[in-house]
Amino acid sequence: MSTTPSIDQLKRAITISEQIQKLEAELASILGSSAHVPSAAKVSVSAAAAKPGRRKRGLSAEGRARIAAAQKARWAKAKGDSDSETVAAPKAGKRRKKRNLSPEARARIVAAVKARWAKAKKAK
Repeated sequence: MSTTPSIDQLKRAITISEQIQKLEAELASILGSSAHVPSAAKVSVSAAAAKPGRRKRGLSAEGRARIAAAQKARWAKAKGDSDSETVAAPKAGKRRKKRNLSPEARARIVAAVKARWAKAKKAK
């Protein structure tokens, strides 16, 4: 059963083949140019496998700085910071007021918790 080699295997084969060619050239230079060095088995590689993989795209330092500044601005806006250089001070009255429970709502929650614990103790 014949299987096709994977891209990684082909890349490794190319690397080994190149090393063999370099060593053959070095051996020929040591023994003299008149000496014939038999070549090792050649690895046939398709043109697609010989091309390097898709190049990763990178960001320039300027692009990274713009992204970082925008993110800092979003955080400063969300936190309501006024000491941020990249964002103007938030307008007065725009911060959300802290919400408090009414005494009646708190009493209802406390009563429900006590009832839940009483039921749990009774079940034991």
